[in-house]
Amino acid sequence: MRLTSARPVTLIGGAPVSRADLQQALALAPVVAAADSGADTALSHGLMPAAVWGDFDSISARARAEIPAERQHPIAEQDSTDFEKCLSNLDAPFVVALGFSGARHDHFLSVLNVLARRIGPPCILIAGEDVIALAPPRLALDLAPGTRVSLFPMSPATGRSRGLKWPIDGLAFAPTGRSGTSNEATGPVTLECDGPMLVILPRSELPTLARAL
Repeated sequence: MRLTSARPVTLIGGAPVSRADLQQALALAPVVAAADSGADTALSHGLMPAAVWGDFDSISARARAEIPAERQHPIAEQDSTDFEKCLSNLDAPFVVALGFSGARHDHFLSVLNVLARRIGPPCILIAGEDVIALAPPRLALDLAPGTRVSLFPMSPATGRSRGLKWPIDGLAFAPTGRSGTSNEATGPVTLECDGPMLVILPRSELPTLARAL
């Protein structure tokens, strides 16, 4: 049931995915996996998933017929989302996930919940014009001056920073309190975070974020 890969993995969900999204992800993460009907998306782009996980409530009969049975891993329990099922069964340097935003906001929020709980390998989510990841305890980003850097706490959190226009040292963050959105890099940025903090960057910074994780 597990997929172990020495190379990063592109994980495809069931929300719409563009060719540009896929090309950007595959350039960094060449191994393909899918969550449920994300398998149909993969096949529609000529990609054969190395593994598919989920409760299989939305994958098509065609996809199930085309993908080798040993690569299909239905998990019936409903205590976890398909995204969590995937990350729980992945061993890889990191994951680039796409097709998990834009269709349903409740699904997107559940994806952020999984990121905040540090399930599975480091994961970067491509979502619209942004890339999102959970900050490790220390994160060094080689950013150009003026790059947008947003931080969003998933529970009470604190941190320290270098290279941000508005430093975060001494601030208390919380989902129902202070957030750190729309900050700006003055050059290379170093973050130290205590507590689950999402880092949100322009999607052009996907390679930068991948190198940092």
